[in-house]
Amino acid sequence: MQKPKVIIICGPTASGKTNLSIELAKQINGEIISADSMQIYKDMNIGTAKPTTEEMQGIKHYLIDIIKPNQRYSVADYKKDAKKAIKAVLNQNKVPIVVGGTGLYIDSLIYEIDYQEIKYDENYRKYLEERVKKEGLEKLYNEAKQIDEIAIQKISRTDKKRILRILEIYKATGKNKTELEIKSRENEIEYDYKVYAISWDRQVLYERINKRVDLMIKQGLIEEVKKILEKYNEFPTAMQGLGYKEVAQYLNNELTKEEMIEKIKQETRRYAKRQLTWFRKNKQTIWLDAKENIQNNINIILEGIN
Repeated sequence: MQKPKVIIICGPTASGKTNLSIELAKQINGEIISADSMQIYKDMNIGTAKPTTEEMQGIKHYLIDIIKPNQRYSVADYKKDAKKAIKAVLNQNKVPIVVGGTGLYIDSLIYEIDYQEIKYDENYRKYLEERVKKEGLEKLYNEAKQIDEIAIQKISRTDKKRILRILEIYKATGKNKTELEIKSRENEIEYDYKVYAISWDRQVLYERINKRVDLMIKQGLIEEVKKILEKYNEFPTAMQGLGYKEVAQYLNNELTKEEMIEKIKQETRRYAKRQLTWFRKNKQTIWLDAKENIQNNINIILEGIN
């Protein structure tokens, strides 16, 4: 029996995923399911490059603005919600198009990975946070590397959230994250995923990122962060997001405005590089040339799904 087709459009930040996916959805009666770990948050619009109502052009989007910045949301939550959204789209005889740059979210679907719902241990997290303050993140990074060398290669030395997650998973299960993923990949894959990624010349992509950051500042990113800080008391994950963390540092007088802008650009370029590395390891990915016009790339996708 043929499995229903699900299109995935991924790629680095600022690569043009939104425009391509909306044009595609208009042509094939599709609806879009976000695979972006920051666009899930309400009130975080500018820094996440969330598509506006006008940009959506009447195409329904799922998994955007679904939780508050002070709520926790795991990959397991995403997989459950994304599967529910895919079913909802298919039930209307429409085509599901999963769009985003969060590799873990996409992998949870295309490899059918069951990320164990590991109970959040508040005391252990507080203990780790205290250690970060006293001993520095580098120490915990090295410990995480001893536990799971494969997982640590995929993350930055400054990615506190994911470094602590490796340690938490190991404490909770006695197994490392990579071992759990390998075991869970034995599951049968539910859908016929067609995976496409947008490929840019590295230097051109970096220029696009720099321009996007300048635009975000112009659109009011600093004001957006101020409002969020006033509205919410704690930020388990949200304020670790690119742009938000740096603006918070600026508001705390830890960075000048110029340093903040340069740091956002630099960290975003690094993130884009890691995204490209991540998506290249997915052997089933078909790469679309960003220099081609949108319609040519849509035609390639249509050929692949028919």
